[in-house]
Amino acid sequence: MAKIGRYLFVSFPIPAQLTDDDAKRQPQLTLKMIIEVRDDLGSAASIFSRKHPLSCWLSSMLMCFADAFLANFLLGEPVIAPFKRHDDVILATFVWYCVFYAPFDGIYKISKITPVKCVLAVMKEVKRAYKVSHGVSHAAKLYPNSYLVQVLVGTAKGAGSGIVRTLEQLVRGVWLPTHNELLRPSFATKACVVAASVLALEKSGTYLTAPHDLIYLVIVGFFVYFKLSAVILHVTDPFAPIENLFCAVFMGGLWDAVSRALAASRDRRAAGHSNENGSSISTSEKKDQ
Repeated sequence: MAKIGRYLFVSFPIPAQLTDDDAKRQPQLTLKMIIEVRDDLGSAASIFSRKHPLSCWLSSMLMCFADAFLANFLLGEPVIAPFKRHDDVILATFVWYCVFYAPFDGIYKISKITPVKCVLAVMKEVKRAYKVSHGVSHAAKLYPNSYLVQVLVGTAKGAGSGIVRTLEQLVRGVWLPTHNELLRPSFATKACVVAASVLALEKSGTYLTAPHDLIYLVIVGFFVYFKLSAVILHVTDPFAPIENLFCAVFMGGLWDAVSRALAASRDRRAAGHSNENGSSISTSEKKDQ
């Protein structure tokens, strides 16, 4: 029981107790990232992995280390640094091989069982909260007066896989420039932006005075709750109603509606005047006859 408990606590790290070098890759989280690559390939995953194993492996590695790649790029640190731990690369390669080349697709089929899928989703979201918190903390040390940099790095650490997906698809020979996180951000990216903003304000100590552990616990619960809602209840984007209302009020939607209403009113008046002119002409013609 002690070993099981220790394994669970290693799987769900607490930011205050771990540094970036201590946070090693966990196989269950690497498994989740590579499964997303296979899901993106769809029914052609088996054929593609046999015909293009190098491209398949490289795209999987990009997804596994996407958060570190993107955060290092933003902070001007070596982008290749995530590959410095050979044990992480070997672990990710082993998981990639099991997902794509296991006999009878056993690993992939097991991961699609609903209870297993929920467990993997929960573990990924807990790790996502840790990555966002660690990214904000790391950026705050380098740029203590820049909230924007802290939010960007925290979002990159938490939602890097979605942001780098366009590059990962390009490695596989798929070019979809209109499907990226800047044009169509997913709920995970939006949630990471919100979480990073809250943590950046908490780091400043001016706007939020709640204990860090409480804020971190709320963020973890927020991620886990909505991820389970997406997996079990198929809830797509809880932010959509808020975004629609905000855009309608502050992003020109209200004034566009007023403009359309005025234009429609002018058109109706113009149509009414033309009808009146036509009726007056017809009555005058009748009088002449």
